[in-house]
Amino acid sequence: MESGEQPALSASAPAPVEAESLATRASLLGRLKDFDNQPSWQEFFNTYWRLIHSTARKAGLTPEEAEDAVQDTFVAVAKNIGEFRYDPARCSFKSWLLLITRQRIIWQLRKRPPGAMSNAPKTDDATRTATIERVPDEASCDIDAHWEAEWENNLMAAALEAVKRRVRPKQFQIFDLYTLQNWPVQDIVRMLKVTAAQVYLTRHRVGLLLKKELRQLAREG
Repeated sequence: MESGEQPALSASAPAPVEAESLATRASLLGRLKDFDNQPSWQEFFNTYWRLIHSTARKAGLTPEEAEDAVQDTFVAVAKNIGEFRYDPARCSFKSWLLLITRQRIIWQLRKRPPGAMSNAPKTDDATRTATIERVPDEASCDIDAHWEAEWENNLMAAALEAVKRRVRPKQFQIFDLYTLQNWPVQDIVRMLKVTAAQVYLTRHRVGLLLKKELRQLAREG
């Protein structure tokens, strides 16, 4: 893929499971610097597209505009990831991705015909930087607050999807019913034809995978 070219990504296509499995997540940002590493780009897309899309919708974009903002954000990440240096003391990846997302939302709003910008976030020239324009929230929405509120929810959803791809369907079904939906053990035993011991063991094993995945995602952010 040419430098800056958009990786081929799909919101529905699952990321292939790599041999190192969960242990590879800590190096995901580094692997993204290889534009031809499609499994890593798909993994990255699967992790963050929902967060970017929901933030764009919160900012007032239509579903179609939000989809364009998502794609534009990932194109920008692809173009700039080579210059990104992970330094939480200066700018975390979480903040860096928000800056890019906010700018792409503004660009979508500016594409609207004249007179259709009444709900657009305003820019503040006094606090504009070389790479991003600040979006105040007085008249529209608090993008920063939404990003913060949805960040953990998004990571949980992404972690669940990753774990779901790494365990057998029946194992995840047991975990989902018992841990996420709070079904009584005996109801799960009757419906899935398993033992109570299997339910408890599956909850423990899948739960450990989920916690490890969440730790890796949080470390990246």
